[in-house]
Amino acid sequence: MEVMKQVRQRAIRDLVEQRPIRTQQELAAALRDRGFRATQATVSRDVKELGLGKGSRDGRSVYVVPARLRDAEASGEDRLRRLLADLPVEVRAAALILVIRTLPGSAHAIAAAMDRARWPEVVGSIAGDDTVFVATPDKGSLRRLRDRVIALSGRP
Repeated sequence: MEVMKQVRQRAIRDLVEQRPIRTQQELAAALRDRGFRATQATVSRDVKELGLGKGSRDGRSVYVVPARLRDAEASGEDRLRRLLADLPVEVRAAALILVIRTLPGSAHAIAAAMDRARWPEVVGSIAGDDTVFVATPDKGSLRRLRDRVIALSGRP
């Protein structure tokens, strides 16, 4: 599966888990808000491939992630390791912020995986289209985080 498709499908799963999404049109609009270009046909294929079903949330029929996918979800660190190994990344430090640059549309997946990992070096993160800013509490944490991200990427 191509990397961008994996990133888009991860974003779909995140969206469905985070908020009620009732239609494929709502899902396509939410993806566009995150920087993905996805037609309704693409979203339809993704929904089918992911096996998303309909369930009830707040009395409304919405998309839900099947239990088998939720149970099989890797830890944030495992997910981050896969993303960093598959995507080209550039890692730089600026003051107490780690800046991670990657392919357009991929930053959110990296930030979400980093948030799931709950590393003590991370105070918080902000993701744009191709850049993640990760705030750290001090210079030692910044160095440890930079080294950790570079190690997970499998690059020198």
